[in-house]
Amino acid sequence: MTADLPTRPPLIRELGRQPYETVWREMQRFTAERDDTTRDEIWLVEHPPVFTLGQAGRPEHLLTPGDIPVIRTDRGGQVTYHGPGQLLAYLLLNLRRHRLGVRQLVTLIEQSIVDLLRDYGIAAYARADAPGVYVDARKIAALGLRVRHGCSFHGLSLNVDMDLEPFSRINPCGFADLQVTQLRDLARPEALFRVGHRLTRHILGRLGYNQHQQTTGDLPSHE
Repeated sequence: MTADLPTRPPLIRELGRQPYETVWREMQRFTAERDDTTRDEIWLVEHPPVFTLGQAGRPEHLLTPGDIPVIRTDRGGQVTYHGPGQLLAYLLLNLRRHRLGVRQLVTLIEQSIVDLLRDYGIAAYARADAPGVYVDARKIAALGLRVRHGCSFHGLSLNVDMDLEPFSRINPCGFADLQVTQLRDLARPEALFRVGHRLTRHILGRLGYNQHQQTTGDLPSHE
C-alpha cells in the first residue's frame, strides 16, 4: 500500500435490488459532494430489468427493447442490459489518492474479475479491443465508468444467475452477434452477494488493502 492511502479500505454497501436511476443519482450526488477526506465506497446491487445507453451509446444498437425501459446514462460505453441475478459493483474511488489513471482502473477491475472467476475454476480473460471479461469468446462481465474531479463512479456488471434473453434484443456493448454467458452455466452457483463479496476482496487486494471488509446495507446519508 502506498504511503498516502487512507488506513481504512473502501466501505462496502450491499444494497439489494434497487432501481437503476435511484442508484445512479445517488452515485452522482455522492461524487459531487465528496472531498479529499471522504472515504471511498463500493456499492453492490442488482437492478430490475433495464437497458442503459452510455454517453457514446448509439440507439441503433437497441434492436427490440420491447417492454424493458431504456435509460441514457453518463457512464462510458455503449448499450448493455441489467436485470435480476446480475451483480453490479459500483466503484466510488478517489483515483488521485490511489494514483490510478482510468486505463489502470479498467485493468484493475478486469483482472479482479479474472481472479474471481479463477476461484471458481473458470479461465477468463480481458480483451484490449473490447473492455470487459470473456470466457470462450462469450462476455461474462461488462465495464462502464465515469470520472469527475478525479473520482470514479459506475463500475462493472457480472452475469451470475439471470435470464440472458434480453441480451438478444441489443448489440451488447455495441458488438453485433456478441454472445454472453454467466457464472451459473460455468460453475456451481452461489448467492449473488456472496459472489459480490468475493469480488470486492479481489478489488481491495489489487488496491493494496488486506483489512477486513466493513459492510453496510444502506445508501449514504444526505446529512
